[in-house]
Amino acid sequence: MKPETFNFFDKVYEVAKQIPYGRVTSFGAIAIYLGAARSARMVGYALNGSVAQDVPAHRVVNRKGLLTGKHHFEGTNLMQQLLESEGVAVKDNQVQDFDKVFWEPIKEL
Repeated sequence: MKPETFNFFDKVYEVAKQIPYGRVTSFGAIAIYLGAARSARMVGYALNGSVAQDVPAHRVVNRKGLLTGKHHFEGTNLMQQLLESEGVAVKDNQVQDFDKVFWEPIKEL
């Protein structure tokens, strides 16, 4: 990958590390914050490789609150279990009360 890709990934990790406990954000919200509004998918790619970076990637969902990244976590329901352990309700792979737990980096950072 190009060096700027790694820089983008590092920026994604830094934003994701600031998502508060018990809150979620979306791939697109991170992309918008980073000035790359059309790069939500790239944010997802960055988070796929974030295990060694100590990034709470389980707090990042799609724009509708769906746990679209759950297949990248060990075990069947680890992403859901991690969110629920933080008090985030999940039903049918979707965050409940999404508007209440949504954290928007462009407003918060």
